[in-house]
Amino acid sequence: MSGAAPKKALIIEDEANIAELIRLYLEKDGFEVYTADNGARGISEAERVRPDIVLLDIMLPVMDGWDVCRELRLTSSVPIIMLTAKTGTPDKVSGLELGADDYITKPFEARELIARIHAVMRRAAGAEPAPRRLEFPELAIDMDSFELIIRGAKVEAPPKEMELLFHLASSPNRVFTRNQLLDEVWGFDYFGDSRTVDVHIKRLREKLEGVSDKWSLKTVWGVGYKFETR
Repeated sequence: MSGAAPKKALIIEDEANIAELIRLYLEKDGFEVYTADNGARGISEAERVRPDIVLLDIMLPVMDGWDVCRELRLTSSVPIIMLTAKTGTPDKVSGLELGADDYITKPFEARELIARIHAVMRRAAGAEPAPRRLEFPELAIDMDSFELIIRGAKVEAPPKEMELLFHLASSPNRVFTRNQLLDEVWGFDYFGDSRTVDVHIKRLREKLEGVSDKWSLKTVWGVGYKFETR
């Protein structure tokens, strides 16, 4: 083993048996694990320990998972995986729209959970060594510092939004299908579906709409999306 500090995981889950099971999975995988049994404690723990990954249940006492996710996203881009017994698409989309990075339904297998955690953390890390910064009128996308700068001001954006925007803007006017974006941005180990791309485009548009008439995120109906420059 190297001398590197272990990664820190925060489990926000009020069902003690589930929290303990996840703790065992993560500790076996080498994580330093913290837990909270309600939403308010979860936010306090996140501020205290600065975790590298958050596993967040939706149905929580005091403050539910939606509100916790919303609150965390005000100050942090920490990767968040939502945990829930609900399987409906509206719940999944709601979590993604609030800034969650992934969504897994209970019951889940240890191998799948660990695979998703590692996939999300790899995407959040931005491992390419070369400087990666794109600049357009009123817009800068800096993947070395994971900063989205609009009209000179930093705008908070989760890692996956940053990666998607950077990928599109790196090839101006090229059209990408949803499946291409899933493969090239989320990676082959992503377990979700193409609706994820639509959700993230929607969130990016909310940040970028009306910023400049020199570029825009465009939908190419029946095909996919492109970052169009003029």
